[in-house]
Amino acid sequence: MQFAAHIPFVEHLGLELRRFGGGEAEVALALREALTNSWGVAHGGVLMTLLDVAMAHAARSVHRHPDDAPGVATVEMKTTFMQPAEGVLAGHGRLLHRTATLAFCEGWVVDDHGHRCAHATATFKYLRALPTRGRKLNELRRPAPRPEST
Repeated sequence: MQFAAHIPFVEHLGLELRRFGGGEAEVALALREALTNSWGVAHGGVLMTLLDVAMAHAARSVHRHPDDAPGVATVEMKTTFMQPAEGVLAGHGRLLHRTATLAFCEGWVVDDHGHRCAHATATFKYLRALPTRGRKLNELRRPAPRPEST
């Protein structure tokens, strides 16, 4: 399954979209050494990224046509780290409530043994475009397909 938007950081980390629909989403990541902390377990930033991406996709997943769904921007996020995370990690997101402009979500990360490693709640704002440097608007749409490498 492909992500609906091109997100360079997510691609760099190697996240995989496993489930997307009905107010829920799941993303996965095989932990590698470059993503660990000094104790050799998942860095907290990696866990927060899994949570953020899973919840953001849960927020977008209720639209009839996900490719045309508005983008979301994280407004706030509260994270609790419960235990060290190792192996293949799965971030789960669930939409709890939405308004016309906001989505309220919860998420959790489990390791490949099913142990819950982190939990979060977050608020997202639905956006059609995002002002960037120079106040130019960047539309939040699926990019054109990239040519296959040979």
